[in-house]
Amino acid sequence: MPTIRPFRALRYDPEVVGDLSLVMSPPYDVITPAQLPRLLARHPKNIVRLDLPTAEPGDDPDERYRRAARTLAAWRADGTFHHEARPSLYVYEQTYRVPGSAVERTQRGFFGRLRLEPFGPGSGVLPHERTLSAPKEDRYRLIRATGANISPVIGLHDDPTGRLADLLEAVAGRTPAIEVVDDDGTRHRLWVVPEDEPAPDGSGGTIVAELVALAGAGPITIADGHHRYETALRYRDEQRRSRPGEIDPAFDYILMLFLEAHQPLTVLPTHRVVRSLGEEGLARLGEQLGELFDVWAADRADLERRFGQAGLVAGGGGRFGFWTRAGGALLEARRAAFEPFLPAGGEALRRLDVTLLQVALERLAGVDPAATAAGRVAYTKSVAEALDWVEAGQDGADAAFLLEPTPVADIAAVAREGDVMPQKSTYFYPKALSGLLINPHEW
Repeated sequence: MPTIRPFRALRYDPEVVGDLSLVMSPPYDVITPAQLPRLLARHPKNIVRLDLPTAEPGDDPDERYRRAARTLAAWRADGTFHHEARPSLYVYEQTYRVPGSAVERTQRGFFGRLRLEPFGPGSGVLPHERTLSAPKEDRYRLIRATGANISPVIGLHDDPTGRLADLLEAVAGRTPAIEVVDDDGTRHRLWVVPEDEPAPDGSGGTIVAELVALAGAGPITIADGHHRYETALRYRDEQRRSRPGEIDPAFDYILMLFLEAHQPLTVLPTHRVVRSLGEEGLARLGEQLGELFDVWAADRADLERRFGQAGLVAGGGGRFGFWTRAGGALLEARRAAFEPFLPAGGEALRRLDVTLLQVALERLAGVDPAATAAGRVAYTKSVAEALDWVEAGQDGADAAFLLEPTPVADIAAVAREGDVMPQKSTYFYPKALSGLLINPHEW
């Protein structure tokens, strides 16, 4: 079973930095080139200087990571960060509007340390996504230089009792240690729960002990942060070789945000835009759609209405939107037609919408995984952007396929069966804010 621990986080001191909203940022992997300079200009101590250090002229390949380490050390020395006095868990709440809608949701979880485990049979930590070498190398160099987790991995767990949600709600009824609103309008609130704080019902236990027991009662599925997790495993193994004999070292753990999987969570789809089909390929694609799908004509307004509020849709029903410069369609997969072409793997993987679309692109458009990796497929979370790219023929865009989200239950099922999803299968929203806390590899 997973091992979860409280820890002594590093947190910004508002008396030193002022408005905490100015030192927070989105996680490193969703920051756009246009956002980065704005974040750097927002505050001289914005967390982006640690989480996404930039190269300067004349830097060798590791210098920007060493600069991040020096910056972290300086900010600890000058009081920018304070080290929590007692091991704690950190209850976290996000209140947000589902993109493309007026619906507001609130999700709660808690930050803690998770003991690292290799993936495989019997592991208490399950992946669902395939990783890439370049992002892992970037995160490895950062963790090796700083000796800290600057941003968290997100993990899903089950609590059928509902007790964990009740505990989080009780904590959320008091004044938070941090409350900020980000650029997307999401409100983030954080509470510190020391390890000895009694449970609110007078049961004799502590909140931390109950949260740890409930979240660790079964496997944790990684929802976001696979690159960070695999990097931390590599770093742990390296540290074990160079520092043998240490008992329960801090580098055996990683910072994780634990979310209960049955609360309302928002997973957004990532739409596919196929490039360089040419007139003949595009015509052939349109003619052959009926081999795998039931097809109904649709205009742009139909597609935007159907897929523009995807965060509210359950998903997983094999429904897609299709758009070319000649018009559009609604598609529904005929699963029996797909069956001979589905990849090896468990039933959960084989029934995913992203799996069906991967098969369709290869069968009908000749876009196999190698062509996808070579750039024949572009990705966007915006329906309007996908349609606009096609209408403008931007960078060779010829056809857009719009998706519904992957259900959270399907993500967990794929992980339990030991499979991994195609790239760009899930996008959990909203992202955990960077800068709320840091996990230093020390006790």
